[in-house]
Amino acid sequence: MGHIPLVVLCGFEAVQEALINHSEDFVERPLGHFLKALAQEKGIIFSNGHTWKQQRKFGLATMRKLGLGKKGMEHQVEEEAHQLVETFARAKGHSINGKEFKVSLFPNALTIHVTDPLTTLPLYILFPRLMESLPGPHKKVLAYTETVRSFVKEEIQQHKEKHAVHDPQDFIDFYLFHMEKQSTDEPNSTYNEENLAQCISDLFLAGTETTATALQWALLLMANHPDIQEKVQKEVEDTLGSSQSFSYQDRKRLPYTNAVIHEILRAYYVLFVGIPRKCMKDVNILGFLIPKGTHVIADFRSVLLDPKQWEKPQDFNPNHFLDQDGSFVEREAFLPFGAGARVCLGELLARIELFIFFTSLLRAFSFELPEGVKELNAKPIFGGTLHPHPYKLCAVPRCSTS
Repeated sequence: MGHIPLVVLCGFEAVQEALINHSEDFVERPLGHFLKALAQEKGIIFSNGHTWKQQRKFGLATMRKLGLGKKGMEHQVEEEAHQLVETFARAKGHSINGKEFKVSLFPNALTIHVTDPLTTLPLYILFPRLMESLPGPHKKVLAYTETVRSFVKEEIQQHKEKHAVHDPQDFIDFYLFHMEKQSTDEPNSTYNEENLAQCISDLFLAGTETTATALQWALLLMANHPDIQEKVQKEVEDTLGSSQSFSYQDRKRLPYTNAVIHEILRAYYVLFVGIPRKCMKDVNILGFLIPKGTHVIADFRSVLLDPKQWEKPQDFNPNHFLDQDGSFVEREAFLPFGAGARVCLGELLARIELFIFFTSLLRAFSFELPEGVKELNAKPIFGGTLHPHPYKLCAVPRCSTS
């Protein structure tokens, strides 16, 4: 990429060897002019070294304090799922736009769609000073990022004015409380409002569009594969019955439903490629020398479609995650959330959301093609995320849940 050597890791074996077996050697992010302008070397996604370690550690600890993996947070997700079901119910079986549910999925979030910057990155690397002066998609991305950051800073200020840090209710409260009680003689502390704002931006942008896009694919695929949808509905009905409440733990009793969700994430991976890493020292990977300083991109799509790992990688086939007895099987090559030290911070939350949203929707509705439509387009549109073409479907209320 310009004057910078770049290695792309393709297939499960290469990604596993580098990012898992040599995780610490590939933990750094290569921060060129564009990424430095984007995140100012703060937060979690685009920071390195001591800053990254402190911010990520705090993020993990705080998500646990907020109830991640416990009933409290699941109840919040269940409430969002209920609102989502109500959104579809108002359509009364008529065809609806596949993107409508994005509004209710995160009602308190600010959703911003940005032009894909990947095509501009090489030019920014080659001619940083020139690109700073020229218009283009990179300018839009930076402007949108600043909009989100300003929105977050307003939220931080409102939290400070409420003086709720001693009874923290959310991530911002916990962070402000930690800033207040940290030792004044800790010269290496990275806990400050700039890092807080970037952490919130990171969590917000990484966690909303991806989950919503995965749900868009899920409903499209159910409409295209009514046989798979019926199997999910039968399993859910036979296992959960008329019980209104269920939890993430119930996935263990719903192996086919769990397999379908995993297959959606595998076959329709929502990202183009993994975020770049940088090699920290000379490392030998599968007989190839990767010199120190080399930029490395893990092609997770090639892992999820690796013919050595999946029987029919190009097909949407839930049997990839089932054994001969119909029991769910964890697969080592299932890496839609990344791998190694930089694995997605919100993986568990995303798994909980997708399971509860998907199961709630299929208990309440059958998703059918509009009249005259034989099949929805299942080819992705390449952008910041790989999302489906605009589509419409019918959410037909099920008699057993009406």
